[in-house]
Amino acid sequence: MSKTLTEIAQQLKDASKKVQLIYAFNGTGKTRLSREFKQLISSKNEDEDTQSSDLAAKKIIYYSAFTEDLFYWDNDLGLDVEHKLRIQPNAFTTWVLEEQGQDQSITATFQHYTSEKLTPHFSPDFSTVSFSFERGNNEQERNIKISKGEESNFIWSFFNALLEQLISELNIAEVANRSTDVFNKLEYVFIDDPVSSLDENHLIELAVNLASLIKSSQSDLKFIVTTHSPLFYNVLFNELNSKVCYMLERFDDGSFTLTEKHGDSNKSFSYHLHLKQTIELAIAENRVERYHFTLLRNLYEKTASFLGYPKWSELLPDDKQLYLSRIINFTSHSALSNETVAEPTPAEKATVNLLLDHLKSNYGFWQAGSP
Repeated sequence: MSKTLTEIAQQLKDASKKVQLIYAFNGTGKTRLSREFKQLISSKNEDEDTQSSDLAAKKIIYYSAFTEDLFYWDNDLGLDVEHKLRIQPNAFTTWVLEEQGQDQSITATFQHYTSEKLTPHFSPDFSTVSFSFERGNNEQERNIKISKGEESNFIWSFFNALLEQLISELNIAEVANRSTDVFNKLEYVFIDDPVSSLDENHLIELAVNLASLIKSSQSDLKFIVTTHSPLFYNVLFNELNSKVCYMLERFDDGSFTLTEKHGDSNKSFSYHLHLKQTIELAIAENRVERYHFTLLRNLYEKTASFLGYPKWSELLPDDKQLYLSRIINFTSHSALSNETVAEPTPAEKATVNLLLDHLKSNYGFWQAGSP
C-alpha cells in the first residue's frame, strides 16, 4: 500500500531494530525522507535548520546533501590562484573543529581515503580550508582544487569525526562520567548516501568502516542508512547483524512504499530478480507470451555471465541443449510474419516453465524456506 513520506518516516520511527538499511534509486526521495524523519523526531523548540541549532538539543543528527552544502568553493575567479573550500559556520562544524579540535583527525581520515600526500590546511578561524599536494621531491603544489570524489571524502571525514566521538561518549553508561553532555538527548543518526563520486575501492572501505563504527555502538542509539549503490548496500548488509532492510520506491502519483527485503541486492532487488519474478508471475497466471522467451534468454545470459560460462546455452539441460537453444533463439529473435502472434503454443509455455525451473534448481538461486 502506498504512503506519504511522512508515513514512511513514521514507519521507520516505529521500527525496533538498531539499524535500518534502505536502498532506493537516485531521485526517489531519500534526502526528502531524511528531512521528514528529522522533523518527526526533533522537538518543537529546535530550530528548523538541523545544522544551525544547538547540538546539545538534538535528538537526531544526519549526513545528507544538506551537510555537503555547508562546504562550497571559492575559486578565486579573478586571479585563479587561491582555491579554497569555505566552511559555513554551524553547530556541527564549530563543535568538531573549534570545541573538539578534530582537524588532525579529519586530516588523517581524509588522507586514509585519498592520499597521504594530499593535505588540507585549515585557516586559523576554521572558516576555510585549502589543499596542497606533496610531490615527493621537497616541492609542494599549493592551493589545488581537489576532485569531487576527494571533496566527498573530505566532508565525510568531518561527519566521521563527529560519529566516532558521539558513539564513544554514549557508550559510557553513566551520564556523569561522560566528558560532554551534548549527545545525551541523541536518539538517531540518519546517513543519507555518503558514497557520491567514490570509486569502488573507497566505497567498500567506507562501508566497512561505517559498519564497524555502528557495531561498536553499545547504547540505545539507532541508525538509518540510505543508499543508491547496490555495492554499498551489499557490504553493509553483510557486515551488519541487527538490522532490517528496505527498498524505497516512488510511484507516478507521488506516493511511496517502503518494502522490507530479506537479503543483499542479489536476493532483493537486482534486475535479474525482476526478470525472474516477471516470468514466474506470467507462468502462475497462465499468460506466458512470446516476449517471455526474450526475458528468459536475458536471465540465462546474466546468470551465465555471473558464473563465468562462455555461452548462456551451456546452462541449458545437457540432453536437450541444442534443441532448447534453438527454440529460445527462434522464439525471441524471429522476424517472420507467421511468428508474430503473441500467444505461444501450450508446449512452448511448458518450455518456459521447464527452463525457469531448471535455472533456479541448478544454478544457485536462493530458495525461500518454509515460514
